[in-house]
Amino acid sequence: MKKLSSKEILVISFALFAMFFGAGNLIFPPSIGLAAGEKWKAALLGFSLTGIGLPILGVLSIAISGGSINSLLNKVGPKFALIFSILIMILIGPLLAIPRTGATAFEMGIKPLFPSISPIISSLIFFGLTLILTLNSSNIIDIIGKFLTPILLIMLSTIIIKGILNPIGVPIDTNMAQPFSKGFGNGYQTMDLLAAIVFGGIIVDDVKNKGITKKSEQFKAIAKTGLISGIGLGIVYGGLLYLGATGSSVFVQGTEKVSLITNITKTILGNSGKIILGICVYSACLTTAVGLTATVGHFFSNLSKEKFSYKTIVIISTIMSTIISNTSVESIITFADPILKIVYPIAIILVVINVFDNLIEDKKIYLGATIGTFCVSLVDGLAAMGVDTSFIGDFIQSLPFSDSGFGWMLPAILGIILTHLITKIKENAFV
Repeated sequence: MKKLSSKEILVISFALFAMFFGAGNLIFPPSIGLAAGEKWKAALLGFSLTGIGLPILGVLSIAISGGSINSLLNKVGPKFALIFSILIMILIGPLLAIPRTGATAFEMGIKPLFPSISPIISSLIFFGLTLILTLNSSNIIDIIGKFLTPILLIMLSTIIIKGILNPIGVPIDTNMAQPFSKGFGNGYQTMDLLAAIVFGGIIVDDVKNKGITKKSEQFKAIAKTGLISGIGLGIVYGGLLYLGATGSSVFVQGTEKVSLITNITKTILGNSGKIILGICVYSACLTTAVGLTATVGHFFSNLSKEKFSYKTIVIISTIMSTIISNTSVESIITFADPILKIVYPIAIILVVINVFDNLIEDKKIYLGATIGTFCVSLVDGLAAMGVDTSFIGDFIQSLPFSDSGFGWMLPAILGIILTHLITKIKENAFV
């Protein structure tokens, strides 16, 4: 029975780490740390749940369910699977996540080093590289894992270690209320759970292509890669968030995310920090852009039953991303927030339930959980858009765990119970 070697496990782990660690993962932890100050540990715990635990669980969930996003979402229903999967692909694709990588690469990686360069030229170069690497899809995991990730890790380690050994300040009391909840909510913005239930298919396919045919061995291999990449993400997130916390006594609260990480790095490393941060940001954004673009290409090509080739979809996605990326990072983040508040809780509940799929006889509970969660997440999303939801919003805020970002949990559980009861009643009616 063939098993993956330690080297192969490490390469896939590095690739998974790099695909997760993109624009949002770099700019959000310092910002959370700045806001949390001396409460940075609680904020880190919340952020780690949505930024590490759930994404890794998402990859494992895909492996358990059958190896693709559809194998997971079809448990709710075919129509839901189609609509939700397309929505996820658009969000992590050319509408939000991919353009954000290009915008971040420009604002943090290129502009500080070359102030006079046009953002359009920067976008063309960035997405030109993305296109070249993505079209060579058969070697994406190896390219990312062997070459791009080591560069990223070296640059990140330089910034974090220097910042810990010679902190720029001390964490202070910022009067932040509910740091865990704030960290948890900010983890949505990384979009990593949405990416995970898509990246999971890439990782499963790569393991299969390496000759691992037995499902139990596939799961073990993927679990190992998830654990290694999760540890790596935890170390990096902890380091970056701590750097932000030390900056709470130095920088003004509310400093824009891009400016904050740029100023922190410059303070820690001096003028050379611009170069190191530039390389770090560009590597992080490029690896994520490549992984997401390839995923979008495969998905829509398969959805169209090859009427649109992988190459065609990738080119279209790259062009759209190039155009949208010329919007500022902060604008993209602001636009994404309400959408993610609607979509993310649904993805969370489906991933968590699927982990226990072998113990679940009544598969209709997936639908009940989805409906229950959506009733709350929709209201939260509308409120984030500025819609007056006070007629029901106050009630939702009174639900258990709503202060920690889990207001949808009780409705999801009620949805599961009601769906199961309805199923039993129907079964007994025909006995």
